[in-house]
Amino acid sequence: MFGTLDISTSALVAQRIRLDTIAGNVANAYTTRRADGQPGPYQRRFAVFSPGDGKGGPGVHVEKIDCDRSQGRMVLDPDHPDAIQEGQWKGYVEYPNIEPITEMTNAMLASRAYEANVTVMDVTKQMLAASLRLLA
Repeated sequence: MFGTLDISTSALVAQRIRLDTIAGNVANAYTTRRADGQPGPYQRRFAVFSPGDGKGGPGVHVEKIDCDRSQGRMVLDPDHPDAIQEGQWKGYVEYPNIEPITEMTNAMLASRAYEANVTVMDVTKQMLAASLRLLA
């Protein structure tokens, strides 16, 4: 039964990291500069899960945080300081490829998965308590 708690714990950690990543996406939904200060939209990030706890045991872990390299939204705003200055997209600003509805849906899914694993831990705890009562 302790293995069940370990599996649920690894899932809780993975879902927390997923939710942190989603929160970062929502916070940067309108960021038009990269971390190095150069013009360019924030790239949406997502957690990649892998089986196992990362130490050879059962469960799940976040293998990596990857970037979505798809094209961002192009919005005509020639007065914006990050507007493209030449070419066919002159006067347009490239915003991140983040859809708030998608991010909120993913946040709800992560939250539900987190709650489900907390429930599994509660049931496991009840089973352990019942087993101890039988032995006493």
